[in-house]
Amino acid sequence: MSTLLQHAQIDWDDQGRPHSRQYDDVYFAVNEGIEETKHVFLGQTRLGERFADLAPHACLVIGETGFGTGMNFFCAWQLFDEHAHADARLHFVSVEKYPLGHADMARAVRLWPELAAFTEPLLEQYVAVHPGFQQFTFDNGRVTLTLLIGDVLEQLPQLDAHIDVWFLDGFAPAKNPDMWTPELFAQLARLSHAGTVLGTFTTTGWVRRSLVEAGFAMKKVPGIGKKWEVMSGAYTGPTATRQYVPWYGRPHSVEGPREALVIGAGLAGSATAASLARRGWQVTVLERHDAPAREASGNPQGVLYLKLSAHGTALSQMILAGFGYTRRQLESLQRGRDWDACGVLQLAFDNKEAERQGKLAAAFDPDLLRALGREEAEALAGVALPAGGLFYPEGGWVHPPALCLAQLQHPGVRLLVHHEAVALRKVDDLWQAWDGERLLASAPLVVLAGAADVRRFEPCAQLPLKRIRGQITRLPATDGSRALRTVVCADGYVAPPREGEHTLGASFDFHSEDLAPTVAEHTGNLALLDEISTDLAQRLGIASLDAEQLQGRAAFRCTSPDYLPIVGPMADPLVFAETFAVLARDARQVPEVDCPWLDGLYVNSGHGSRGLITAPLSGELIAAWVCGEPLPVPRAVAEACHPNRFALRRLIRGK
Repeated sequence: MSTLLQHAQIDWDDQGRPHSRQYDDVYFAVNEGIEETKHVFLGQTRLGERFADLAPHACLVIGETGFGTGMNFFCAWQLFDEHAHADARLHFVSVEKYPLGHADMARAVRLWPELAAFTEPLLEQYVAVHPGFQQFTFDNGRVTLTLLIGDVLEQLPQLDAHIDVWFLDGFAPAKNPDMWTPELFAQLARLSHAGTVLGTFTTTGWVRRSLVEAGFAMKKVPGIGKKWEVMSGAYTGPTATRQYVPWYGRPHSVEGPREALVIGAGLAGSATAASLARRGWQVTVLERHDAPAREASGNPQGVLYLKLSAHGTALSQMILAGFGYTRRQLESLQRGRDWDACGVLQLAFDNKEAERQGKLAAAFDPDLLRALGREEAEALAGVALPAGGLFYPEGGWVHPPALCLAQLQHPGVRLLVHHEAVALRKVDDLWQAWDGERLLASAPLVVLAGAADVRRFEPCAQLPLKRIRGQITRLPATDGSRALRTVVCADGYVAPPREGEHTLGASFDFHSEDLAPTVAEHTGNLALLDEISTDLAQRLGIASLDAEQLQGRAAFRCTSPDYLPIVGPMADPLVFAETFAVLARDARQVPEVDCPWLDGLYVNSGHGSRGLITAPLSGELIAAWVCGEPLPVPRAVAEACHPNRFALRRLIRGK
């Protein structure tokens, strides 16, 4: 998988039209662009009727090749807004190899002032768009856009979705022959079902024949403007049978009312509640403390920081997708109080780290990260530093409780504090949460989002979650320390001040179960600060500080053995071992049996120190599993995060 992003190279002609240097072609005709879209894509697929026919809470999924300037998306959204039920949803999935930069996107979409109600929300969120899956949420969750950034033949095979309508767009076959291939048409067929329809502007003979071979019944229809003819079609080929091994298959949809329980109101729980509520679920969140974000999500400042691999691992893909999603969510919060995109500088504190950073700088786009020498790093940070490092210009710090509270504000979410669930029971298709003798709440769907405490519930008892104690130190800002302009990380991190205080941390303790802050760990954090910047340590006057008087807090991070979160549907562990026992003898077997799902039970946990980046997107992943929507991450990443991976490994290894 390519991790290097290439933006569209745009020239603007004397009519104000964007022209692609990569393909030597215009994106649209200035006077006819919107009319072409309405005729070729909206009209030929009878999209207005489809939107009008959508039942409440139903979701129509459009797939597109070639996002370009987003015109097809904006026109489809406008039509959806005019015709669909207020509780219906639109999910638009589009592939784009060369996304426009923000300035070019803004210049392009402002050619259509009549679409401003749809283009401006995209511009507000058009940040941190990097290779892979990038999800956007609009209109209080009524509209979802998933951009697949990269080559269509790399991205579409990773998509897990059922597409209802295809917009086969992109530059013309003569200009872009690499896209219009039998491999592409096979992917369109894989993702289609009986009744999937398709519209395209091209009538090229070999494209039509290839689509017919892939299972689409195609016909030419009169065109518009300079296009004499265009094509439309419907999928009539075989619907793909089971595409995935049963232990990673899609569970049955949840029967009964759209009511859900979420246990835990930290980052994972609040994000999950919001994602479900945006899809029409009435969500009750049970929180054992007096308010949300009282545990690991309660630190005054968390770092929005990407620890990536140059090799495109599942974890790196998850981080890249999650970073973009969180970064876009933050745009609705108050900058300076709730978050700040001040950038993050990771120091190259030794030769091994410098070598690792060099590989990353070669593998990723400089908009995401770039290597800085010491002088440049110091100029950016505002304080003297021992070395240069990697700078993440779109990173920064976040006040996690603010993000949690914002997620829980949805009118479909009800928060119950001082409600500690210690047991689950399934009675008459409802999951019941009990605190001992008292029934707290019940619903057909429950999501466990209480970090390592999910193991107190029997189905999760075998999940290999580990608690790691971390302590942060709060340091009052001084006139000198306010010069710090970016988060700086080495073995620890220090952030620019929020409300007059710097956050410094965080310790790692694998053994202690005590959450009372200790002098020893405050002292250790001060030593981490000295390694980051002796200059900043002096500006903060740490030599004269009494460690016993320092303020801070400790909490437990919760992590898994492979450092990926644990997100998805739960199976019955005992029946799972019996059902797939053959794997212990031959791991290549794929038994033709369904996974023994515990219908309506999901987990969202194991985010470690990356919760700000992985938890919000994991809420979307849970909602996609539950609602049968396109997954917001590549299929292989969803499988890498799946709870069943551990039961599977135990079987295969004979443990």
